[in-house]
Amino acid sequence: MPEYDVVIVGAGPAGLFCAANLAPAKVLILEKMKLPGRKLLLSGSGQCNLTHAGDVKALSANYGDHRAFVKPALMAFSNQAAMDFFEKHGVPVQTNENGKVFPVSLLADDVLDALLAACDEAGVEISYRESVQSISPKGGGYAVQTPVATYQTKFVVIATGGMSYPATGSTGDGYPLAEGLGHAVIPPEPSLTPVYVADHILRDLSGISLSAKVTIWHDGKKLITRDGDLLITRFGYSGPVILDSSRWMRAGDVLKIAFTPLPPNEVDALLKERTALSGGKLVYNLLSGLSCPERLLRALVFAAGIPEETTGAQLTAKMRGALVANLTDFPVSIDRPGDFGVAMCTAGGVSLTEINKKTCESKIAPGIFFAGEVMDLDGDTGGYNIQAAFSTAFVAAKKILQMLCA
Repeated sequence: MPEYDVVIVGAGPAGLFCAANLAPAKVLILEKMKLPGRKLLLSGSGQCNLTHAGDVKALSANYGDHRAFVKPALMAFSNQAAMDFFEKHGVPVQTNENGKVFPVSLLADDVLDALLAACDEAGVEISYRESVQSISPKGGGYAVQTPVATYQTKFVVIATGGMSYPATGSTGDGYPLAEGLGHAVIPPEPSLTPVYVADHILRDLSGISLSAKVTIWHDGKKLITRDGDLLITRFGYSGPVILDSSRWMRAGDVLKIAFTPLPPNEVDALLKERTALSGGKLVYNLLSGLSCPERLLRALVFAAGIPEETTGAQLTAKMRGALVANLTDFPVSIDRPGDFGVAMCTAGGVSLTEINKKTCESKIAPGIFFAGEVMDLDGDTGGYNIQAAFSTAFVAAKKILQMLCA
């Protein structure tokens, strides 16, 4: 039975980064695919948005309800530390106007190559096309069973990712492994996904992007309100504000969109004022300056039941009320969020209540660690999920080295 200090399941960013930080331990990565980092190569549309700039203390706010869990890992290995790591390994980085950090080359391959080179420097072994069937306690450590062999190891890191983009090998393999060790798994759901809507009356405006505020309503109750860039698509809506809100969306919910930052009373007052001054203008011309493209304004006027040639002087109070509502509280019925085939990451996973947030070690099975998306941990779009993979992998590696040297 081959023996290792650490066996890591999964050669994605979390698994590779953990292995790269485990020298001089004897480390084996088991990867079921024929090549590593398949999903990493898709990130940032192939450009790899590897982290987000800014104050590390503020980063945890971008992980929904799990900010308290991820904060210790982010403080232990920050966004700046991630940038420094890649700069040191020959991948200079740049930050765009939105704070997203990319390699200067805009090539995800460069990020993957740096991770593989760091693993090679650390003496890490990687076995491809070898899936893990089970992990079981044995001899003061664990036996890791694959179709090829059984490996004896002191520590195991489960870094198999979630279920998004299954063609890359991200098919939830870590969940049954965790359950076999006694862990609970929060049912996985797609996250960072576009939304499909019923009766999509703005379909013909596909491609329009603008700043907006969205509110999700479930059974008549407001769940959450978010601001950000919105993209109108042929099937519904996307863009950062939709992707970041998708973890809370369910089929049948109502999405209300404010296309202007002005509140309803101010939009109403503006329409009244401009009508009084320029009553002969067409209604959509009275709405200039509301940060909406003209095509969208025309569509919202039409959706309010106002004939295209209506002037301000002809605008009734009922028409004006309907138009104000469309501009500030446009209701959309959610048919469904996108599935795992289009979701960028996974909500749900191994329950965080059973994992030490400072070390990412199991509270149930000592010597078992988790890193990255296999846990019930998902962040906003913008590099936060890859940063969480690096940070959780780092604290796991740090704790394992401490225990090996004890």
